[in-house]
Order: sequence, then structure tokens, then C-alpha cells
Amino acid sequence: MNQQRGVALITVMLIVALATITAVAMTTRQQLDIYRTANLINNDQAYLYALGGESWIKRILLRDSKKVDNLQDIWATAIPALPISGGYITGQAIDLQGRFNLNNLLQDDGKISPKDIIVLERLLTILELPISLSQIIVDWIDTNEEQLINGAEDNVYLMKNPAYRTANRFLFDPSEIRLLVGIEEYYKLLPYISTLPTRTAININTASAKILMAVVEGLTESEAARLLTEREQQPFTSIQNFVTRDILAGLKIHAENLAVASSYFLFVAEVKIARGRARLNSVLYRTTNQVKIIMRSKI
Repeated sequence: MNQQRGVALITVMLIVALATITAVAMTTRQQLDIYRTANLINNDQAYLYALGGESWIKRILLRDSKKVDNLQDIWATAIPALPISGGYITGQAIDLQGRFNLNNLLQDDGKISPKDIIVLERLLTILELPISLSQIIVDWIDTNEEQLINGAEDNVYLMKNPAYRTANRFLFDPSEIRLLVGIEEYYKLLPYISTLPTRTAININTASAKILMAVVEGLTESEAARLLTEREQQPFTSIQNFVTRDILAGLKIHAENLAVASSYFLFVAEVKIARGRARLNSVLYRTTNQVKIIMRSKI
């Protein structure tokens, strides 16, 4: 009898242990499901806040009726880390016409643009990158299979692992350059380039010192820094106002590809809510009466 009672007690203990293990597993699974659901909700909330920031910058750009765009404008003011329920939001609008548009390398008729090639080659030299990259990019976006002297067509990329072909179209995003250069070269070039859908002029009021040095042949780094200081005090109101500066006397300037106003902007928003995060990159195109979103990526 005692032996039977002992077996029954052990059986009961095993059942209790199994029930406990099952209950703990169910509770753990439930907690994980709660965490996952909370993360999904937080991520969705963060993305919606980022879209709210996008709507804000669209209104700011639309209200900016001045014919000159510069870094003292309201749109150029970065949004500090503003507190929101459970986290924060930051944002920054960037003038994409303050950068070199790689798609300018081809003219509207599909032929190479010699003047833009020269500007890009000077920029590459300033950045200590191989100037052959300009021809590699041209071969990537042109529609023919004729390889330039220092370029690359399908015969080069099909030898890679994995293999791929040239795009034979305009670049949609600067990240495509990663297919053409190494990672270090890519990040070195990235802050100075854009890939806009139409030919664009460089805004001298928002261009960096290195871009100005590429546009103005013979401009030194110290002279470019002086131009930035003058620009901060008084933005250039016209191309004539820029090219007639004493510091530019005797230097060769490609004035036909310069501007003091812009139409293309990049808005970058970052939102954190609890464990949820969202980073939104939006390329905006401003016309007289509206601001269109031509590309949006969520990270």
C-alpha cells in the first residue's frame, strides 16, 4: 500500500511539474507575443510620426516664396530632438541641388555632357578618387554597349560574383554607385552626389566648399572657405552676383550650370518610440504651387 501511495505521489508531482512547465512556456510565449505586438505598434507609430515630419517640411517649402534658396532659410533648419509620447523625432531637409547630379553626365539627347564630365573629374580629384569613375558611371547609364577607354560595360560586370549587367538608364538612387566602386570610395563620394530625374543646376548658396572647387576651376580650399563665409553673411542673389566676386577673378566658371534656387530636396526623419524606430528618406520636388514626393524609402 505504501509503495502504491509513493508511486501515486510521484505521478502527481510529475503532473504538477509538467503543468508548471507548460504554464511557464505559455506565459513566456504570451510575453514574447506582447513584446512583438508592442514593437510592431511602436514601429508603425514611429513611421506615422516620420510622415508627419514629411508633411511639415512640404508646407515649409511651399511657403518659401523667395526666388533664392540658401542655408539661412527655415527649411534648412534641422529639427532638434523633439519629445513625443514615448520617444523623440528629429528631421533635416537637404538641398539636393547643392550636390552634383550624376545624371547630368548625359544630355537630353543621350550624348555625353563634356562640361559635366570635367566638373565630376575635378570633384573626384579633390576627393582623391580615381577620375576613371566618371567614365564608369557614363557607361552604366548610357544606352549603348560601347565601352569608354576607362569605363565598364556588361563584359566587366558579368565576370563578378554575383554577375549583373549595366543599368542602361539614369541612376534612381545614389546607392547604385555601390555596384561600381568599393565601400570606402562610395562613402567618400556619397555626401557630394545626387541622382535626380532631370538635368539640374548646382545651387551655389547650398553647395559645399568641395562642390564649389569642382565648379570653379582653380579655386583653392581657402578661397572656397572665404566664399562660404561671405555666403553666410549675405547669400548670393544671382549668378552674376557670384561670378563677379573679386576672389573669382581670372578663374574659369561653368556659370550655365549654376543657380541660386532649388527644386529638389531630401528630407530625412528619424523617430524613436520605446523600442520602435523609423528612418524615412523622402526626395521632394517643389513646383510653383505644390511639393511632390518622387521617392520615399523607409529604413
